Amino acid sequence: MTVEAGLRIVEHDAQGIDTAFREDVLAGLSQRHKAVPARWFYDETGSQLFEDITGLPVYYPTRAETEILERHGADFAAAIGPGRAVVEFGSGSSAKTPLVLRAIQPAAYVPIDISGDFLRQSAATLAAGFPGLPVYPVEADFTKPVALPSEVADMPKLGFFPGSTIGNLVPPSAVDLLRSMRRTLGAKDHGGTMLLIGMDRLKDEATLLAAYDDPAGVTAAFNLNLLDRINRELDGDVPREAFRHLALWNDALGRIEMHLAAQRDLSFTIAGKTFAMASGETIHTENSHKYDLRSAAMLLLAAGWTPRAWHTDSAERFYVALAEATEPRTAP
Repeated sequence: MTVEAGLRIVEHDAQGIDTAFREDVLAGLSQRHKAVPARWFYDETGSQLFEDITGLPVYYPTRAETEILERHGADFAAAIGPGRAVVEFGSGSSAKTPLVLRAIQPAAYVPIDISGDFLRQSAATLAAGFPGLPVYPVEADFTKPVALPSEVADMPKLGFFPGSTIGNLVPPSAVDLLRSMRRTLGAKDHGGTMLLIGMDRLKDEATLLAAYDDPAGVTAAFNLNLLDRINRELDGDVPREAFRHLALWNDALGRIEMHLAAQRDLSFTIAGKTFAMASGETIHTENSHKYDLRSAAMLLLAAGWTPRAWHTDSAERFYVALAEATEPRTAP
């Protein structure tokens, strides 16, 4: 097993509080329409709950994407080639990563995740299955450019962004993130750097709602865990029992939305600041945008990634796209 010393690029204050988490929560709850970015779901408990979600019968994205990666391994290998450093953004448990690593003969693996303990556990597990493959975990917020370990600086890069996490962002922010990934991967105004990305396909409302409001209540627990994290890490007294999980389909914007809905009038304090909410008011915690082929391609192209191949599963529920960093164009 060759897990190398990882990088830690997360800022904490003297009390050990993640300053970006505190800033996002306080700013988001001060808005007229309250919201907290979805990336803050993923403390250790949240990361494990998400892994539980991926195994639910109604949650199709993981099975669909896994099918694609298994079926098209040879296609990916031919297009990508050996000897790349695979940089996974928001690696989580890295459950799908072995399918890619086995297919393309990489030179190194760099998982990036904001949940440090979960990241290191997953990196160690993966490294045990790939003896001799250098693994360099990086604890960081991948939504911003990240300095990669010096050991992979001169290697050609493949970014790996599975799970349709790109759908969590509104289109302008999604384009910004994809551009940021180009900078993290060292892509200049030339080809060579590649990105393998999962994107969920547009489909019927009933299937989508079932996937985000499962009858077992795992997604609800995942959503509500955000309040537990706020209380624990930001000295909050948010009454968890006063909120319920809410999932809805926003047809105009082509996305599933997740909210935490207040079930009564209430007030609470976080990091010394007091907030009030009326019954029925919500905290918007996640978007999950769904794409047809044209909108998916436009998103990538807008960020300087040119799609080279599209693959879908047998039920046509999900896309995995292989894209190449290309010179940005300002004219036809």
